[in-house]
Amino acid sequence: MARRPTVYDVAARAGVSIATVSFAFSQPERVRKPTLDAVLAAAAALGYVPNASARGLARGRTGAIGLYSFDYLLEVGPASAEAPVPTESDARLFPLYSDEVQRGVELECRRQGFALMLGAGGRSAPHVPGVVDVAGRVDGLIAFAGVASSETLTRIARRVPVIELGGETRVKGARTVHVDNGSGMRGLVEHLVREHGHRRFAYVGERGNAEFTQRFDGYAEVLTAAGIPVHEPLASKPDAEAATRASVTRVLDRGELPDVFVCSTDQEALVVLDVLRAAGVDVPGRVAVTGYDGILAARLSRPALTTVRQPMEAVGRVAVRTLAARISGRTEPEPDPLPTVPWIQESCGCRPRA
Repeated sequence: MARRPTVYDVAARAGVSIATVSFAFSQPERVRKPTLDAVLAAAAALGYVPNASARGLARGRTGAIGLYSFDYLLEVGPASAEAPVPTESDARLFPLYSDEVQRGVELECRRQGFALMLGAGGRSAPHVPGVVDVAGRVDGLIAFAGVASSETLTRIARRVPVIELGGETRVKGARTVHVDNGSGMRGLVEHLVREHGHRRFAYVGERGNAEFTQRFDGYAEVLTAAGIPVHEPLASKPDAEAATRASVTRVLDRGELPDVFVCSTDQEALVVLDVLRAAGVDVPGRVAVTGYDGILAARLSRPALTTVRQPMEAVGRVAVRTLAARISGRTEPEPDPLPTVPWIQESCGCRPRA
């Protein structure tokens, strides 16, 4: 194998110091344009690629951050040449909430000059080996709430800064990017009560974490103020389609269709739409359906889903900015909760709003 060109080769060809070559790749704003052009031309001619690992060792950093998240499709099985082409129903799962947050992380990493290492795991699998492996290769870690135990993240936070994405601060030494889940849900339910006059509500979803609890509490707060009974949620999880289908099917079998199904996530709302469509129940003519998150699949569904839009890209960007500050040793206040807003579309009986 031919010898790889080094920073010394580039410096010699461009007629500059090795420090100038280093600055050209790491801090180009510090190099005069003619000199920068000469260095880049020399690197291109030689086929030189800067060694980020070596630069990181010199600074005592890797120059990378990690993102560890759920991937609800990991359990499908390994890809192969014989694997079937995904069906239309499979394709609608993209992008999920986690994918859109990841996009924000990617964009902000690019802006901040970080490399990004990704890791993910299903809820039924042990997460510790994966998340620890990622954390051992980066300067800081962003983790979705619930992908690893509090004990594991607390241990990781002793080594590198940790940002957890969720509704509450669970981990000692970590920071959290909060979203105001309650305000968006309150606005949505107020719309259903005031604009549509709905009185019979069914809530589809769990209260297994702080985010989902905040959504249900916002829902219940509006119904209580309007004198409408608040019933226990129908059993459902965003990654357990069978449970959602079973709960809605039982409601249909009892003949007790509500005015509206309010779902804790868009993923669950899309399943509810499937069940109602298969049963010949018109949405929104016979019953309204709403979701929460604002994922792309909800906007492409028919009818388009009325939902609450989270600032998913902003969540990712704020997480990176907060992590970058901690990596550099800056002390900054915890970010204010990011707002959520109702997104009124067709599935509640309205015409889509811009």
